[in-house]
Amino acid sequence: MQLRQYPARTAGTLPFLLLLVLAFFATAHAHNITRILAKFPEFSTFNHYLTVTHLAGEINRRTTITVCAVDNAAMSSLLAKHLPLYSLKNVLSLHVLLDYFDAKKLHQITNGTALAATLFQATGSAPGSTGFVNITDLKGGKVGFAPENSELIDAYFVKGVEGIKYNISVIQISKILPSEVAAAPTPGPAAVNLTSAMSAHGCKVFADTLLTIPDAEKTFQDGVDGGMTVFCPVDDVFKAFLPKYKNLTASGKTSLLEYHGVPVYQSMATLKSNNGVMNTLATDGAKKFDFTVQNDGEDVTLQTKIVTAKITGTLLDEDPLAIYTINKVLLPKELFKAEAPTPAPAPSPDEAADAPKSSKKKKKAASSPADSADSPANSPDEDPADQTADENGAVRFDGKGFGSLVLCVWLLVVTVL
Repeated sequence: MQLRQYPARTAGTLPFLLLLVLAFFATAHAHNITRILAKFPEFSTFNHYLTVTHLAGEINRRTTITVCAVDNAAMSSLLAKHLPLYSLKNVLSLHVLLDYFDAKKLHQITNGTALAATLFQATGSAPGSTGFVNITDLKGGKVGFAPENSELIDAYFVKGVEGIKYNISVIQISKILPSEVAAAPTPGPAAVNLTSAMSAHGCKVFADTLLTIPDAEKTFQDGVDGGMTVFCPVDDVFKAFLPKYKNLTASGKTSLLEYHGVPVYQSMATLKSNNGVMNTLATDGAKKFDFTVQNDGEDVTLQTKIVTAKITGTLLDEDPLAIYTINKVLLPKELFKAEAPTPAPAPSPDEAADAPKSSKKKKKAASSPADSADSPANSPDEDPADQTADENGAVRFDGKGFGSLVLCVWLLVVTVL
């Protein structure tokens, strides 16, 4: 019997296809807590503060996790205490268990009680074992939750909300878990000097330019405490743009710089989950000075009528300030005109003589070199441009996903055989 000889390419193709199948399963179990909770209005406040405190991103990066959500009424009682943001983060992190508990597992706890570590314990901020939560099966089918050092159990399991088996479980409990340790005042970060932060991380040219316009620099710095997002062109990009920048009037320069700031803190998680128009520090009534945020998977772009810039890095993302690097200078239509179409080259005299004559006169070109994007308008006041220019939070085995899996397996079999 003659043995079949496998082609040499099989050795290289087989591992690749195995990795492809593994990547498919990894993607199929990804989750997004913001999108999961967005389907349930009763958890909108809880969902909002997971984002504000950056816990949402931490939850999305972990697997085998349980989120104990509380409804808006329960969150109101917590917010009434007016805790500092960092204390609020500690309290909410106590509601993220580093183990998987769905309704079935909660009612089948071995020996009737279980001790679960939380994100609060994992951060190292919890002294001793204060970052653990006791889960106890009680009479009448109830399941109680309490911090380990608490003798009182008054938070109870209400229902399962949504989950991905053994990956993430979102459940509702009746109230916030009481913890004086988690709610204790926590010092926030030291005040940030905006231009110094940018200069130290690849945006020195933009930062130095901002310092030459005191009004713009003050607008940026004064807005930090109330929430600020800055999109900073990297040094090479803004340095190449400086000749155009110098042609702007004083008001135009101020508007151009302020166009790169947004008076609201936007975390990367928020930017990746929301598309739409965003106002800037330069927005002033009819002078919109806005742009559109567009996300595609992990990529986030900022689209003006003139240019599309991509976020390339994060310098700082800590509420209330976020600073991101971008690969292009944002050009507002209020200051710059869209690039005109390049006119076709004129024919030579011989070609013109041989060409058939049209019965209609040709129209004059509508554009001139002065209309190109290389010539910025003087200012917003003097020469404005006229031109206008997964629902469930987890990837599931839908039709396309199942088809992809079948295709991967088929390719594997064909390659081997």
